[in-house]
Amino acid sequence: MASRIEDYALIGDCLTAALVGRDGSIDWLCWPSFDSEACFAALVGSTDNGRWQIAPKAKPKSVTRKYRGETLIVETLFECEDGAVTLIDFMPPRGQASDVVRLVRGERGTVAMSMELVIRFGSGSNIPWVRRLDDGTLLAIAGPDMAVLRTSVPVKGADMTTVADFEVSAGETASFVLSYDASHLPVPEPIDPEQALIDTETFWAEWSAACIYKGDHRDIVHRSLITLKALTYAPTGGIVAAPTTSLPEKLGGSRNWDYRFCWLRDATFTLLALMNGGYHDEAVAWHNWLLRSVAGAPAEMQIMYGIMGQRRLLEWEADWLSGYEGAKPVRFGNAAHAQVQLDVFGELMDAFYQSRVAKLQLDGVTWGLERTLLKHLAKIWDRTDSGIWERRGPGRHYVFSKVMCWVAFDRGIKSVETFGFEAPVDEWRAIRDEIHADICARGFDQHGNTFAESYGSHMLDASLLLLPAVGFLPMSDSRMAGTVAAIEKHLIRDGLVMRHDPRELQPDENEPIEGAFLACTLWLADAHVMAGDLDKAKELFRRVTGVANDVGLLAEEYDTIARRQTGNFPQALTHIALINTAQNIYEALHPAKQPTVQRST
Repeated sequence: MASRIEDYALIGDCLTAALVGRDGSIDWLCWPSFDSEACFAALVGSTDNGRWQIAPKAKPKSVTRKYRGETLIVETLFECEDGAVTLIDFMPPRGQASDVVRLVRGERGTVAMSMELVIRFGSGSNIPWVRRLDDGTLLAIAGPDMAVLRTSVPVKGADMTTVADFEVSAGETASFVLSYDASHLPVPEPIDPEQALIDTETFWAEWSAACIYKGDHRDIVHRSLITLKALTYAPTGGIVAAPTTSLPEKLGGSRNWDYRFCWLRDATFTLLALMNGGYHDEAVAWHNWLLRSVAGAPAEMQIMYGIMGQRRLLEWEADWLSGYEGAKPVRFGNAAHAQVQLDVFGELMDAFYQSRVAKLQLDGVTWGLERTLLKHLAKIWDRTDSGIWERRGPGRHYVFSKVMCWVAFDRGIKSVETFGFEAPVDEWRAIRDEIHADICARGFDQHGNTFAESYGSHMLDASLLLLPAVGFLPMSDSRMAGTVAAIEKHLIRDGLVMRHDPRELQPDENEPIEGAFLACTLWLADAHVMAGDLDKAKELFRRVTGVANDVGLLAEEYDTIARRQTGNFPQALTHIALINTAQNIYEALHPAKQPTVQRST
């Protein structure tokens, strides 16, 4: 059985990533890239679907872990009756054939250890052919996939797995290196695990040294930036929403989605987090990924793309996987890629505008693309769509979608006014004003004194918290004050914000359809920063950081009843929101400091 979601730590090499539990088991790894099929899928299945565990044979007295400094190297300390060992897990960011390196170092006494390696390519369905080479290397092949294990301890085969029993004494180190490549290529060359550790630590230490964040909570903010870097596919600059699929939004439920793709919804949030953290190279790479991915006819623009800009993300179900704690189905691919979401036009236009404000070096074709996007949006902004939360069913006139249409034209106008571009700016101003008036007339619930989820609805939606952040209305406007008050009354559960209005539940439903949405809680904190209520903002920030796990990682949601993290993990949007909220609070507390890039500019 898989561990609790919050019991995992992340390792990665900026090509893919793995989740390693407190019990020393790597239960999730897709090779060779984030969106490939998994070779360890126990996270959403069983041990038989692939995992790699290294742990003491006897139950340890205590288990503690941490990242080594500001790196992505995980150190798990097992304190046992006969001694103590540290398990060191990492993936060297070599930019080529991918490796997982595991070192077991004796700290005290002598500890009996066991290792079990269950490789199952094809996301837990394909048992490889395993043989030993002349030099002792173990070679596992199934179809297009190849993995090789090199280790300093004797191993043997048992019941379609590779196992080992060994001892580690104080001062000794046992090493394990699992490397991947395509099966038609030569066997990957061996790497020196100790040198790989040095190189990996150097890579992350040098990257972390560029961070310019100076506010409080530096540890978790910096951990969030490292996580964001770890979710970046280095060859293209694309950033996945999470490295996992089908971790449930509600334990035992069916709202299980594949998040191993790149969402345009996150475009501006991501850009601001990177730029305000001091990572302009990553911001430029993300901008260029956006530009390449959306190139083509505006009518064909999608809400998400693959890490290399792929457009067909066909959704299918792996019926051989039992699901995380029984939450089925387990999905690969995401059918939402074909949805119409009008908000993505605003996200792109805002991201491109913010890039110019930050003086990023942009491709010269960007403005031509922006004009083409707005020409198309002028024809479709008044249509229904699926909304930011990707509702599956009939479209609605979602208020946030309309607001982001307003943002698209507003940022186009600002780009003309600020940077002197040529464009039909008078036409754009007229459309911008028309959208604003339409939203205020049809999207505001006079009875509830709040903006509503969609036209004609009395329900709320946490995305409404972003209206002041994008500059649609200031927090001083009574309609925004009413909206925030309504959200605080109806959408908060145990101090955290729900994404959807619980009043939408059917009479026989006793619990929400999902956990509290952590990014939305941080959006409420941002609204309070803009209103000047820093005490409320800091309390909300504290509540979110308070549910982070022991190594500073956060999922998409938090089940306030079960007191557990839920949803795909770690979640880029949550960590991005954490970075931006921390920066907003810091700027509000230190107004004399050099201002950072603000979304509502």
